[in-house]
Amino acid sequence: MRRADATLCGMTDTRRRYIPPAGHVRLRLTVGWDGAAYAGWQSQASAPSVQDTLQGAFQHLTPAVFRPVAAGRTDAGVHAEAMPVHMDVPEGFGVPLPRLARALNAHLPPTLAVLEAAQAPSGFHARFSCAERRYVYRVLRTPHRHPLWEGRALHVRGELDAEAMNAAAASLTGTHDFAAFATQEDRQTVRELRGLSIVSGQPIWEIHVAGQSFLRHMVRGLVGTLLLVGAGKLEASAVTGILASRQRAQAGANVPAHGLYFSGASYGRRDFGEQGRD
Repeated sequence: MRRADATLCGMTDTRRRYIPPAGHVRLRLTVGWDGAAYAGWQSQASAPSVQDTLQGAFQHLTPAVFRPVAAGRTDAGVHAEAMPVHMDVPEGFGVPLPRLARALNAHLPPTLAVLEAAQAPSGFHARFSCAERRYVYRVLRTPHRHPLWEGRALHVRGELDAEAMNAAAASLTGTHDFAAFATQEDRQTVRELRGLSIVSGQPIWEIHVAGQSFLRHMVRGLVGTLLLVGAGKLEASAVTGILASRQRAQAGANVPAHGLYFSGASYGRRDFGEQGRD
């Protein structure tokens, strides 16, 4: 999945650039979607995207809008629980903010919804102001598949060792070169992984991932490697060697997109008061 470079995300010394065009105001939305319906967030010429679908709903309310900008650009099939988005609309935009989410949802398909709409703080940019992005990968750990989790979680029939997985995850947390877990990445590959943990449940296991920015398919590569550890096919101690190798072939395969959710993002104090907010 494509992410903003770490050198861009969270920059506050260039906030003067993050202003809407003249005659427009910036709105901040929280959006959720079912990834199975879209070829990802980014606009596509020949496939439905979240960006185009959301812009189309705005154009029912006013034709003079810019493209929406999200905190992260998810791949095809990846879901979003709470994606921050900003949108620049004309100053005379007539829909009151308390009614905007409902008005937009009336023009959106069931697979996409605006959960919240508000005035954006001065200098706010959904992508470049973002200080942290969070994902969760869901695994259905049962002997048999369940139709209600089809397309929502990866089905794993065998046993998983949560303790071993968390031991491996701990050795991956921090600032490292994550080239071994990225796919066709041409940017610099050093990233700070701020959180990686496994929460076992019945029947759903969750793998939580947090960082400022990620490489393409990095989260799915990390999860694929941890599942090998959990299944006893890879020693927990081996992940440090995989990390050091910088060779994609050494790590586990990318897990399918349908188990991955963008779960939230955090912004700095200057964006949402003294404590910041998700």
